[in-house]
Amino acid sequence: MSNFLINGFMLGLAYVAPIGMQNLYVINTALGKDKMRAYQVALIVILFDISLALACFFGMGLLLEMSGILRSLVYLIGSLAVIYIGTMLVRSKPDAGGETDTDKTLLQVTSACFAVTWLNPQAIIDGSLLLGGFRASLPIEASHVFILGVCMASFAWFTGLATIVSVFKSSFSNSVVRWINVVCGAVIIYYGLKLGHNFMNEMM
Repeated sequence: MSNFLINGFMLGLAYVAPIGMQNLYVINTALGKDKMRAYQVALIVILFDISLALACFFGMGLLLEMSGILRSLVYLIGSLAVIYIGTMLVRSKPDAGGETDTDKTLLQVTSACFAVTWLNPQAIIDGSLLLGGFRASLPIEASHVFILGVCMASFAWFTGLATIVSVFKSSFSNSVVRWINVVCGAVIIYYGLKLGHNFMNEMM
């Protein structure tokens, strides 16, 4: 079971680490505010990130378990989509000093994080294809261990990000963000290839 926990953790890191709006809130808050505020924002982001991951994993994943045709279709589409996402990350040129407003109340930040996560169709589709697709490929008894690893990765990443950026404010640059995206893009491409392998197995 420890292998499934580790796999879930690694996939979770690759899923949350790419620099998007959630990460920019944490990064820019840590750069412009004190450490306590950075942790508060990080915990809000973690709450919504984990809730979406659970919904994608158990919602879409359950549907895929019930339908072999749908499962095969998602394996195929998911593989192509996930490889595309990973490729775009590798090629992206992020701006760590982007225009994310950190002078907001916690309620405003909470609302913004909710909107970025739960009102973002692309995030829901990507999560469903990636996490839902992997639930369908896991043994039933291993699924809870796997998603636990994903949730642990979310907590570790965002709290770690808040800590590292707060401590090393002067050293955090676009080149660091760039390397984060390259590494995570490569990991996501790997998992996209695994979904493609699952599709080929379904067809045999």
